[in-house]
Amino acid sequence: MHFLFGRQVLIKSILLLAFVFLLLTSCARFQDRTSTASKLAAEGGLQSVVFNTGSFRLFGYGRFSAPGKPVTIYIEGDGLAYISRRKVSSDPTPINPLALQLAANDPARNVAYIARPCQYVDLKEEYLCQKEYWTTARFAEQVINAVNNAVETVAQTTRSRAIHLVGYSGGGAVVTLVAARRDDVASIRTIAGYLDPHALNRAKGVSPLHGSLDPMTIASQIRNVPQIHYNGSKDRTIPTWVADSFVRAVGNPSCAVRETVSATHEDGWVEYWKKSGTRLPVCR
Repeated sequence: MHFLFGRQVLIKSILLLAFVFLLLTSCARFQDRTSTASKLAAEGGLQSVVFNTGSFRLFGYGRFSAPGKPVTIYIEGDGLAYISRRKVSSDPTPINPLALQLAANDPARNVAYIARPCQYVDLKEEYLCQKEYWTTARFAEQVINAVNNAVETVAQTTRSRAIHLVGYSGGGAVVTLVAARRDDVASIRTIAGYLDPHALNRAKGVSPLHGSLDPMTIASQIRNVPQIHYNGSKDRTIPTWVADSFVRAVGNPSCAVRETVSATHEDGWVEYWKKSGTRLPVCR
């Protein structure tokens, strides 16, 4: 009896130590990710900001030194949404914040970076931050509305009447959905954009995004907005046909084009952006 009791205590102690270890490891990883973001932002002269959108609090950075001039706003990708194909992450904060790297390398005087909901924030304090908002409902009405409100805050802060939107991966879907709600968007650029999520998920045999809005349904609404949809020639996550599908749905080849860059889903974009990131889309 005493042996069994001692064994139960030992097992409970081991489980407790394992839980504490996982908790400390998780905290360390989050701190590493936030430290990486802070360093990237500082190198680009970007200051941290939190957007109170009325629902999600969105974390971001900004450099605003030219009131009344155009502003370029970068929207982050999906981040660490999944640890593996079937295991959802407990925190979507990105390990490699590509959109932030692009923003930090943008020489424009007015630049903003907006993270996606539940990234870089204390999830214990965010009552809306349930896992569906970085999985199946990542493009939900609440998400797009929150990002649009953050974009509006940037527009008011800079007093800008011309907004250039840039979105990476899932952020590409977000910027198209936001652009369809505004009349001050001067251009759209997507990088490895998740622009046809339903068709792509079917092709890859993964679950559909129940609860998310579909960029394909609003494509024609932004047909007169200059836009470039970049895809990576080595991208195994978002194939070329996704951007092609969206460009066809836009229905205006004079304003919407696809361009291929020698890049994977994550690598090669920063180098390209340093050389060509200042080139804005135009309608021919």
